[in-house]
Amino acid sequence: MPNAIQSFLTDNKVSNINYNVSGDSIPSYDSYKKLCLEAENNFEEFWGGYATKLLSWSKTFSKVLDDSNKPHYKWFIDGSMNVTVNCLDIHLTNGNSNKNAIIFESDDGDVSKITYKDLFVRVCKFANGLKNLGYKIGDRCIIYMPMSIEVIVAMHACARLGIIHSVVFGGFSSKSLHERILDIGASLIITSDYQKRGGKQIPLKSAVDDAISLGNCDSITNVIVYKRTGSSINWLDDRDLWMDDLENNQLDYCAPVFVDAEHPLFVLYTSGSTGKPKGIQHSSAGYLLWSKMTMQWTFDTRDDDIFWCTADVGWITGHTYIAYGPLSLGLTQVIFEGIPTYPNSDRFWKMIENHKVSIFYTAPTAIRSLIKSSCIDPSVHPDNFDLSSLRVIGSVGEPISPDTWKWYYKNVGKENCPVADTWWQTETGGHMITPLPCLNYLKPGSCSLPLPGIFASVVDESGEEVPNATGGFLVIKKPWPGMIRNIWGNTERFRTSYFPEELKGYYLAGDGAQRDSDGYFWIMGRIDDVLNVSGHRLGTMEIESALVSHSKVSEAAVIGRSDDTTGEAVVAFIVMKGDKPSNEDAVNIAKELRNWIACEIGPIAKPKDIIFGDSLPKTRSGKIMRRLLRSIANGENINQDTSTIENISILDKFSISF
Repeated sequence: MPNAIQSFLTDNKVSNINYNVSGDSIPSYDSYKKLCLEAENNFEEFWGGYATKLLSWSKTFSKVLDDSNKPHYKWFIDGSMNVTVNCLDIHLTNGNSNKNAIIFESDDGDVSKITYKDLFVRVCKFANGLKNLGYKIGDRCIIYMPMSIEVIVAMHACARLGIIHSVVFGGFSSKSLHERILDIGASLIITSDYQKRGGKQIPLKSAVDDAISLGNCDSITNVIVYKRTGSSINWLDDRDLWMDDLENNQLDYCAPVFVDAEHPLFVLYTSGSTGKPKGIQHSSAGYLLWSKMTMQWTFDTRDDDIFWCTADVGWITGHTYIAYGPLSLGLTQVIFEGIPTYPNSDRFWKMIENHKVSIFYTAPTAIRSLIKSSCIDPSVHPDNFDLSSLRVIGSVGEPISPDTWKWYYKNVGKENCPVADTWWQTETGGHMITPLPCLNYLKPGSCSLPLPGIFASVVDESGEEVPNATGGFLVIKKPWPGMIRNIWGNTERFRTSYFPEELKGYYLAGDGAQRDSDGYFWIMGRIDDVLNVSGHRLGTMEIESALVSHSKVSEAAVIGRSDDTTGEAVVAFIVMKGDKPSNEDAVNIAKELRNWIACEIGPIAKPKDIIFGDSLPKTRSGKIMRRLLRSIANGENINQDTSTIENISILDKFSISF
């Protein structure tokens, strides 16, 4: 790494010393170091102590960790518990019974609330309905629903009975849904007639019908439907049931099914390099423990907080930091059905103001889009709203560039809120490396330091640690309770993908990273997104971060294409803060951006092709679809699945390369 870049990473600091951390979190940097040392010196006692303190057990575990069959680690041996008991039942007797568990705001702005007691009753009634249909521990359920109170009810009703749930994002196609039904062997689907998003009514039940019609779905015995809009849908009397009808006349209490600590709570599918989605399997006790610990530590949660995570429950963020983590702590949280730009791009700021949100957790993609909107229309800038209720703001889903971080910190956090730039994955179950509020300083763009008990490192191809300021593979050297347990139905892929022998059996995150001289971690992007240009390894995230730090650039995505001279060439897709430039202006702007990259990183990183567009192709959850950009860059016809793209018309609006 050039000395100038290393100096920037080390010295670009923001003071955090004025933030007062609550007593239930990690109160100081010295306390953080003490916990890290405790985990290092007394590893099992560290985790066993938290499991005893934070979870309610029906049977206490006899051993903390069984590592006799690595990497199939087992935690809290012989212990049994129920996740929903830990998220709902405990609040009936600790003073939270009449406290709001969820404040739900619909796409059109209607607000409804539900207390912990009422949520408990709804979960019990729905669980009793499922039990009366014959569903039991070990059965598998697909949940394909919009953001709602009902999706939380569905997830917890499954957990109460020991039914393994797999939530599928409502933007996925019927083909994707069909693949997941078959892979997990589901016997039950819980869905909705429609979902509302951005003022549009989007069908879900019909996608379920189409998925089943693709064949080999005889295992499905019931489809339960939440009536979101009441609009017309296809109906099979011998298979389909309304959610309300199933709940009606059920008892207010359903006895929880206590499961083994290692019983799978859910399977969540994520993309893989082979193109076939991987079913990431998580346990019950270890996963919930890590959800609860990271909620408390990362966000410094307090009893009177109003927490809002803007993710969808179809992703791991929505599992850990909506469905389970906040409820385990008895927090009040906001759940939002819509998108940040409807009806206007001030929706997030209005909701923070109206609901007095104190902890706000969103994605860099959303932040960048709102930066661009506020440049075009100053009336939607966060300065026009009262955001004084905020204490902590967070970032999730991808690394956040220093430029975006600073805007977020200044304009949303008003320079008073620590930024929790969290690094973690579907596979890790919860935060792994993140700036804690107790740190003395933050670094824009860095996910900072590992949490206590997480032994992260950067290694080379043989598993040896590399020096600071040197890029390598991000690994976790020791197991932790919230870790992935298996890939559903594919143990061999689990072993080779995540615990390769050549890396000494460490957990391989799949991300490239480096540490600066202070030990802070910087994520460089996915390993398979590292380009090799004339023998030089370049992280696409590093180039993207440099591009969006330019005053004229709103968004950037960098991919590689084959090149006869350099092996790979850097291709940058650019969205400007203003309108897309004319061809004449684009030539000059492209030259300016190449010179900028040469100064920021080095001449070797200059994009060979720069392509301007109105926006980047993204899934409905905001993830950039880089596989489509690769096709565009290579001049290929797009024959891939585009069912999950938010706006397919933007693919036709990319200009020629400059």
